[in-house]
Amino acid sequence: MSDERDRDESEDRTQSTQPAEWTRRRMLAALAGTAGATLAGTTAPRADELDAILDIDDPPPEEEATPSSGIVVPDDPTRVPGVPPSELGERSPFETPKRLPAFGAISGTPLQDLHGTLTPADLHFERHHAGVPAIDPARHSLLIHGMVERPLKFTLQDLLRFPATSRIAFLECSGNLQIQAGQKTTPQMLCGLTSQSEWTGVPLATLLREAGVKPKAKWMLAEGSDAAVLTRSIPIEKALDDAIVAYAQNGEALRPAQGYPIRLFLPGWEGNTSVKWLRRLELSDRAFMTREETAKYTEPLRDHRARMFSFTMDARSIITSPTYPMEIERGWNEIRGIAWSGRGRIVRVEVTTDGGMHWQEAHLAGPVLAKAHTRFTLPFEFRGPPMEIASRAIDETGYMQPTRRQLIDVRGRGAVPYHLNPIVSWLIQRDGRVLYKAEPWA
Repeated sequence: MSDERDRDESEDRTQSTQPAEWTRRRMLAALAGTAGATLAGTTAPRADELDAILDIDDPPPEEEATPSSGIVVPDDPTRVPGVPPSELGERSPFETPKRLPAFGAISGTPLQDLHGTLTPADLHFERHHAGVPAIDPARHSLLIHGMVERPLKFTLQDLLRFPATSRIAFLECSGNLQIQAGQKTTPQMLCGLTSQSEWTGVPLATLLREAGVKPKAKWMLAEGSDAAVLTRSIPIEKALDDAIVAYAQNGEALRPAQGYPIRLFLPGWEGNTSVKWLRRLELSDRAFMTREETAKYTEPLRDHRARMFSFTMDARSIITSPTYPMEIERGWNEIRGIAWSGRGRIVRVEVTTDGGMHWQEAHLAGPVLAKAHTRFTLPFEFRGPPMEIASRAIDETGYMQPTRRQLIDVRGRGAVPYHLNPIVSWLIQRDGRVLYKAEPWA
């Protein structure tokens, strides 16, 4: 009797240490028994019957390397335990969107690879004038001085104590157009210097009220902590309107390339005014006429004048699919893209599939926010003959995205590539290949 009891206890200990498949089988059997008895009034399947149903007694399939990704994946992922939780999430190795660095100072967002309207922080475009500085947030501060009643200095911890605000809005470099692009050009290569995030921080108006703006103050100098010490003059009206001293992006602290630990964010205005690594705001009764608004970021016009302080980014759109290097099949496809305007909301996007002879209104996918990227779609049928597709955006002020010819007529053929927002086209070849319609500016 004692030997039999010892043998039973030994079997119990052996069962308690069976592999995960055995434990899962018993658990599923118990669940099946409960559900089956309750819902059908039948006898629950035995464990060996469940084995046959699930076929879980077979050895797990061998893992195979997938050539396209280089990772090892099982033939049946339901048969092999996955990886455990981690401290930081990662993209699937099958998804490989990347920014496109160029000229040592920029890297463009892969617009053609994204969905929705928010740009992942690690794919947000970069533009800097002297590299990305390394800044210790504990030693960084923001000084507000000049024509104020009380000069003040704020640490990051000071800013975190103020009521926070968040806003979804785009950011775009004013030089966001590759004017010498060839046919083998992607949306990323053409105008990838625009991205969208949820920006979180303190309304600048709140900080200026703390300092007390003097009545004669009309302008504000924003200065960064990078080696270029980038500075821009900002009208006080914008500073008191929707400007944000941002410390977070898409729910986390700013990335270093986006201005960590704090940056100025001016919704709808050209990117260089949203000064990164912000350290100083000086109020004055006049513009400061810095290098970045005299020698740079001005637009010569054909009548020998120059346009300065052209802060607002005008309405624009870009088709992101189908574009180079895609190939589409005959039949029904969908045109997809994004539109945006620094003037406010996009109210309409029109699409042509015949090179501009006829335009159709596209569907705007919500939410449609002011000064934000808006997705648009339009189904179309590709039957085989070559097609030219393009889009144009109209915002709530009535402004319509111009043609290349209209911009040349105003600015001249040697236009500086700032604030160029022309309608651009994509050519669908007879075999379904898609190319960018390259057109000269000179």
